[in-house]
Amino acid sequence: MTLSKALIGSNSLVTKGMMVLTGSLFIALAAQVSVPMFPVPMTLQTLAILIVGLTFGARLGAATLVAYLAEGAMGLPVFANGGLGLATFVGPTGGFLIGFVGMAYLAGLAADRGFAKGFFSTALVAVAVSALLYVPGLAWPLGVASVAGVEAGWAGLPAAKVIAGFAQPFLIGDVVKAVIAALVVSGAWKALELRKG
Repeated sequence: MTLSKALIGSNSLVTKGMMVLTGSLFIALAAQVSVPMFPVPMTLQTLAILIVGLTFGARLGAATLVAYLAEGAMGLPVFANGGLGLATFVGPTGGFLIGFVGMAYLAGLAADRGFAKGFFSTALVAVAVSALLYVPGLAWPLGVASVAGVEAGWAGLPAAKVIAGFAQPFLIGDVVKAVIAALVVSGAWKALELRKG
C-alpha cells in the first residue's frame, strides 16, 4: 500500500486526477526553488519527484510526471531555470526531463512493493533512483542528441566533459535531496501509524 492510499483511501478517477494535478503543481513549484549549494545551486525539482513517486506509487507517480512534462511542452512555466515549451526537450537537460518519468516510476515501484516505509530503506531507494536518473540524463548529451539531429556545442561531447558538467556538480545535492525525501516519506508513515495507534 502506498502512502497516498493509506492517507486518502479513495481510488476514484476523480481522486487520481486531482492527485496528478496537485503532484504536477508541487513539482512545478519545487523546480522554481533554487537553494545555494556547493559547487552549484540546486533546485528542489528532483526532491519533489522522489516524494511524488514514493507517495503515489509507480503508475500514479509516472502519470504525474507525464502530466508535468505535458504542461511544460505546452509552454507553461513549470521547468527549472525558465525552460519553456518543446525546445526544452531538445536542450542539454532533455535526457533528464524524460528520465523524470522513470525516476517517479521506480521510486513508486519500490513504494508499491513495501520497500519505502522506514527511513533507511527509503533513503537507499531514493539514492539508487537518483543515480539511475543519470543514465538518460548523460546519454542525451553523450550522443543520443547528435543521433537525433541536434546540433549544439554540448551535443556529442566526450564522456569526461559530460560527466564533469552534467553529473559531478549535482551529486552531493542529489544525495541530500534523497535523504530529505526519505525523511519526509518515512516521517509521514510514522505520523500515520501514531495517529492510528
